[in-house]
Amino acid sequence: MATTTSSAAGTSEGGRVAEEWRARDQRAVAGAYSRYTDLVIEDAAGSYLVDVEGRRYLDFGSGIGVTSLGHQQPDVVAAVHRQVDSYWHTSVVTQHVRLTEAAEKVASICPDPLDTVFFANSGAEVVEGALKLARRVTGRRGLIAFQGGFHGRTFGAVSVTTSKVHYREGYGPLLPDVYLTPYPYCFRTCSHGPEEPCPIAEGRELERLFKHVIPADEVAAILVEPIQGEGGYIVPPKGFLANLRRICDRHGILLICDEVQSGVARTGKWLAVDHDGVVPDVVLLAKALGSGLPLGAIVASHELMDRWPAGAHGSTFGGNPISCAAAVATLEVIERQGLLQRATDLGDRIQAAARRWQGEVGGPRDVRGRGLMIGLEFLDSTGQPDAERVEEIRSVCLSQGLLLLSCGIDDNVIRLIPPLTLSDQELALALEVMEGAVLRGGNQ
Repeated sequence: MATTTSSAAGTSEGGRVAEEWRARDQRAVAGAYSRYTDLVIEDAAGSYLVDVEGRRYLDFGSGIGVTSLGHQQPDVVAAVHRQVDSYWHTSVVTQHVRLTEAAEKVASICPDPLDTVFFANSGAEVVEGALKLARRVTGRRGLIAFQGGFHGRTFGAVSVTTSKVHYREGYGPLLPDVYLTPYPYCFRTCSHGPEEPCPIAEGRELERLFKHVIPADEVAAILVEPIQGEGGYIVPPKGFLANLRRICDRHGILLICDEVQSGVARTGKWLAVDHDGVVPDVVLLAKALGSGLPLGAIVASHELMDRWPAGAHGSTFGGNPISCAAAVATLEVIERQGLLQRATDLGDRIQAAARRWQGEVGGPRDVRGRGLMIGLEFLDSTGQPDAERVEEIRSVCLSQGLLLLSCGIDDNVIRLIPPLTLSDQELALALEVMEGAVLRGGNQ
């Protein structure tokens, strides 16, 4: 797959040029950046990254779910070039046509009545904005989020993030009046049988929270990932989102769905909530929306957005014309190339292969996901999370030119988020490499 040997790819034993760049990076770049690999990338095209010494890596991380059309998708590149040759920035000094076009296009992929958009630059920024929106329009203080959730690194976003304690460590006190409740992670945390209803998904923990911790009429919003991302690519039981909708309607609470990682066709639907037919009050998008250019979106109804008056929130760079042009082109490519169905088809094939590996010694204990948002969870022989095994599999794959990411509260889940434009040949190569890495580990 890669024109390299196993000792040269992704093991800090690359050539002199890469080492020189790593040394320069260490001197000039803040150490707070944490990276999955020590690859030094100079180019990228399609499904591949290319390092400074010409080695190619099939990219199954997509910049953490961002480059869903691969790198340098021609129609997106053309749209960006056209906009670069026109105007780059106006901020809130004027209206500009690219922002209006992008808002219309983004609203078109969301269910009625979500038809109004506020643009920012990132997932964390739209989370921050949505929390402000919820408190402002409801006049309530309480915010409920789910254990294991990830919503960003800024102050308000990290206050509702619990996928890893180090995201929060040393930053307290965080945003007040944030309340956490369990996510229905049935594979790991529930004691009910496989055919029995999940009490968390039914809303019993939320009702307990309302009874013992904060009254429901003081809660502004419930913030939820329809599929938990950094927490482990956890697909909740059927009915969970519908029950959240019911509870929110009963108590006048806003339901905010964080689709930053799961949205924009990643799961085979425009939004992950579409699988359940649930309409949130607010949808949050980012990552794949701009195909790599910074853009995030808060989408809600006109009725709700009209209660957020002019000047109540803002962004200097949010809705930048170049990012908006990229977003319109991205959504048009997904439509034109039928990538919703492609994500479903490719995802089904990956899950089918991974389920075959489950029957082998050391195979993944759980295979889950929707579309091309797939998690493979590994446990050791005692049933404990096996982060070392996941790191070994990732290392073996990287040495053979396949870049994989991990996730999970214990880092024991391999997450598969390749481009939606992945070719059949690229998929076959990736599955061959992954199978070899999984079975090699299980036979040791």
